[in-house]
Amino acid sequence: MTTAPYVPAPPQGPGVHPPFPAPPVEGKGKRVGWSIGIAIGVVVLVCGLGTAALIGVAVASQGAYQERAHAAVSSYLNAVRAGRYDQAYNLLCDDAQKNESPAQFRARVSAEPVIESYTMGDLDLLTGAVPVDATYDDGSSARLEAYLGVDSGTGTFEVCEIGE
Repeated sequence: MTTAPYVPAPPQGPGVHPPFPAPPVEGKGKRVGWSIGIAIGVVVLVCGLGTAALIGVAVASQGAYQERAHAAVSSYLNAVRAGRYDQAYNLLCDDAQKNESPAQFRARVSAEPVIESYTMGDLDLLTGAVPVDATYDDGSSARLEAYLGVDSGTGTFEVCEIGE
């Protein structure tokens, strides 16, 4: 006896009701809510950590710029105070050295009053200036601005001009 191959029953026709009126939704809203909440939490966490990292880098680099600027101005002022004009000239930025020869620099700086002591303020990153409160050897004092440039070869700060 031969048996016929299995043939599925035809689909149910119109008017047949499913076992329940709509698919079950129990807990679906809660799962979607948790998923969205977790996704938002992850985004906030990643963005918060990224923002904190950027703030940390900015604060650290600001401190490093301040230290480098103070070191450049101090080296220059100490060299001038000690009469080491060639060393002070070498600490000038390229533009300042193009505008003035070493002999002209020596003549100009040696004629100015000697700065006996000084205190420096914070570097203004927009103007590239460091405020310097200077006390001269004759007892007078002045508020100066040390304008800095950056050496294109080494990336270090260099003094371009000190003036009132």
